[in-house]
Amino acid sequence: MTSERGTWRSRSNQTRHAARSHFISVEVAIHNILYVRHLYPADLFVRRKRYEVPVFQARHPDLISYISGAMKAVAAEMKLGHVEKVIVVLKKNDNVAMERFIFSIQNMLTLDDWDLDQSVEEAMTSQKLGQYFRAFLVKLAMIESSLGPLNLGDNGTFAIILELENDAAPTATEGENEPPKWMPALYQHTTIGTSDASELHFIRAVDTGIINLSFAIQETGEKIDRDASQEGIETKRNPEDPPDGLLAT
Repeated sequence: MTSERGTWRSRSNQTRHAARSHFISVEVAIHNILYVRHLYPADLFVRRKRYEVPVFQARHPDLISYISGAMKAVAAEMKLGHVEKVIVVLKKNDNVAMERFIFSIQNMLTLDDWDLDQSVEEAMTSQKLGQYFRAFLVKLAMIESSLGPLNLGDNGTFAIILELENDAAPTATEGENEPPKWMPALYQHTTIGTSDASELHFIRAVDTGIINLSFAIQETGEKIDRDASQEGIETKRNPEDPPDGLLAT
């Protein structure tokens, strides 16, 4: 099952270090995705430094709260070992997805409450993990040179999508009588809802020995068709081309 937190415009030790670093890096990446793809005005962001590289953080309280709340909900599902992908969908206001930023997550171990005292042989060191995230953020900052401008202007928004293993439904809650903080996602926003005309760009992967993470960007067929029509070019897909999918790392 895929689930989606509503769009911001309409709502709102070794083991522990590896897990926390992943969540921090994904959260930092989400802010930077919104900045580098010009989904909101540049003056809505403030420049910071993370992993010794410049990054940009949204400064609007509602936007910060939405992203932070989504990541806390992702972390709760991660502890249950269900998360397969976290996806940032950039879309038009009519809910047509144009780009998907895909974080694929794989739990390599099941650790009780990610016990601070447990150690993992051959797990990535904090220093190497920092180097990976630094290189990742540098590549993300330059992504427009590969994707070209998104050109949504005032007609753009985004959503954070959670895809779980084995078509499971979110189950983590903050209170005994509270429902999970997710709602069913629109099919076209999900990775299985992509069209044959979409294009996938694999960016980076890291295997920590505890949680493995890979990052890819998918330009939807709708975006490719839009760009082609604006350029007066008819796009055709070779029927012998292999199907789209995450590249092996």
